[in-house]
Amino acid sequence: MSRPPLPYKARDVVLPGDAACPGCPIPIAWKVLSAVFGDKMILVIPASCSSVVVGMYPGNSLRASVIHVPFASAAAVASGVLESLKKRGVTDVQVIAWAGDGGTADIGMASLSGAAERNHDFIYIMYDNEAYMNTGIQRSSSTPRGAWTTTTPVIGKSEEKKDVAKIMIAHGVPYVATASIGYVHDFYNKLVRASKIRGFKFISLHAPCPIGWRFDPRYTVKIARLAVESGLWILYEYYDGKIHLSGPSRPYVDPSKRKPVEEYLKLQGRFRRIDDELLKSIQEYVEKNWEWVKKHM
Repeated sequence: MSRPPLPYKARDVVLPGDAACPGCPIPIAWKVLSAVFGDKMILVIPASCSSVVVGMYPGNSLRASVIHVPFASAAAVASGVLESLKKRGVTDVQVIAWAGDGGTADIGMASLSGAAERNHDFIYIMYDNEAYMNTGIQRSSSTPRGAWTTTTPVIGKSEEKKDVAKIMIAHGVPYVATASIGYVHDFYNKLVRASKIRGFKFISLHAPCPIGWRFDPRYTVKIARLAVESGLWILYEYYDGKIHLSGPSRPYVDPSKRKPVEEYLKLQGRFRRIDDELLKSIQEYVEKNWEWVKKHM
């Protein structure tokens, strides 16, 4: 599939008005998509905050084509859209499944796994705000350990965060990446690379939510960056059978260069009940992930 010329302008597709909450990371990410693909993209969006943010037809806040689908079906519908475009000879449109962690790590996992196994040639982006934000801040399997949600209100979630990027790597797909709305140039570059690779591509996009994470909306990008600077969110790409560490995360291979995890946690009300034992557990989780990354680089 051929790709459109680069670059577009971020405002070519994303319009000034939308239904996002103050500080919402979704419009930030959509501007990056717009800068890469312009209006030559079809977004397949399952039930999620994004279904609300984009607005109701005919007043959409995006100039791109959007298909709203049930929770579990984003990857399956994107596969069908791709095949229909191929039948029509359309080669200059990028199909993108755009789903939250609830619609990906939980409800949509079966159709996601099927599309990856078939190696369908589209990009799947999981914007990870680490809970079911649209329906009331319930925990998802992507919610980190210790985080408050409305379904884990007393001691927070007791299980570790599910790492969907690792699951996709285990599928043997040609491209997997982690990204962050705090590093938009890195996200841009990963979208460009993904667009040039044939087969299934998966990007896990860290997307702090002011409402669900209980922080001041002005700190969305700051918190996204702190996740990387503390080593909790590692930016990398997987292709050619190995991990390639991304520029923003390279300094933090050295643990002494990382900011204390507490700096990231203390700005978020969802971690207000954290104790020393849980803090130690989170730090061990950070070290475990870094060992995995270094092993596969």
